[in-house]
Amino acid sequence: MAAGFAALGACAPAEMAVGPLPASSKLTLQRASFTDLPDWRDDTHGAALLAFRHSCRRLRSQPASRSLGGGGIGGTVADWRPICAAAAGIDGGDDVAARRFFETWFVPYLAGDNHQPEGLFTGYFEPELRGSWTRKGSYQTPIYARPADLIDADLSRFRPQWKGRRLAGRLAAGNFVPYATRAEIESGALSGRGLEMLWVDDRVDAFFLHVQGSGRVVMEDGQTVRLGFAGRNGHVYKSIGRELIIQGAIDKDDVSMRAIQTWIKAHPAEGRLVMSRNPSFIFFRILDGDGPVGAQGAVLTAGRSFAVDPRFVPFSLPIWLDTTDPLDPEKPLRRLVVAQDGGAAIKGPVRGDFFWGRGALAAARAGSMKQSGRYYLLLPKNTPP
Repeated sequence: MAAGFAALGACAPAEMAVGPLPASSKLTLQRASFTDLPDWRDDTHGAALLAFRHSCRRLRSQPASRSLGGGGIGGTVADWRPICAAAAGIDGGDDVAARRFFETWFVPYLAGDNHQPEGLFTGYFEPELRGSWTRKGSYQTPIYARPADLIDADLSRFRPQWKGRRLAGRLAAGNFVPYATRAEIESGALSGRGLEMLWVDDRVDAFFLHVQGSGRVVMEDGQTVRLGFAGRNGHVYKSIGRELIIQGAIDKDDVSMRAIQTWIKAHPAEGRLVMSRNPSFIFFRILDGDGPVGAQGAVLTAGRSFAVDPRFVPFSLPIWLDTTDPLDPEKPLRRLVVAQDGGAAIKGPVRGDFFWGRGALAAARAGSMKQSGRYYLLLPKNTPP
């Protein structure tokens, strides 16, 4: 999940509107074969197949005529039903059978932005916070549920050329107006409305929960609560990493999620001001069952789920990723992932966010990931682009 900046990988769901792209941005595809994919045969394809099935579960309940998006390159739900049916019959523990499944049903295409295949890949993870059901002691930062007066407007209902664009706001005296900003909310704009679901003990961790879009909270009684995206206030995400570079607080070459967190915690007063300059604010809901859940609505799989710009790449699409490990740039990171998430900073035809899972190692990798690389989109054979 990266907020206009590789340092802040942020994959809150794709309901959050992505910003404008350069007019020249265009997805171009060059047909390839599976032998062109570096280390293709060395992957554990069964793990990717299990992640792919999560996307298939989401497709089952959707109308057959619905386009998968991405400019139509993925076809319709009807095109995917035989593919998903075939996936259901494959043993996920059989990597050879899983590899043959992907080779049977898909064709790889090298993706490019106007034929330039090199892109930027960042990482995100599921953070873990400490919380309480009531405000007390160190638990002073609220996590808010979605307000009832928050309205999401699909602009394509007003102009066809605005397809994919959304606005969020509220009604005031019969007018549609912007919702409260982060600074206004933190100053009490929502106080007294009973929207505080729980309270956490670290303001900085809460901010990065907003950046990630989902997370886990370990409560005082030992219960673990999983939080998922429920909405956003509609204001454009502003990168605090870029703010710190402009201020000279962090050198551009050194910026990373970890460096930003370290600086803010070392400068609490200044850090609070910097965080408040990002007007975007996320509302959450408590998730039951497995999680976390990405923008597609599918359960995310550590090491296999991937966030994309859905204006170019449809959700559910398998992708062969060819980049490097953020903790060991000499080590390739090549594997099959599935497009199941999106984010405010994931903009462009060759741009992605890799989901590392949860835990200290996942946090370290996600916080350090700012890798160049390329990817191949696996498009269904029955829907040639």
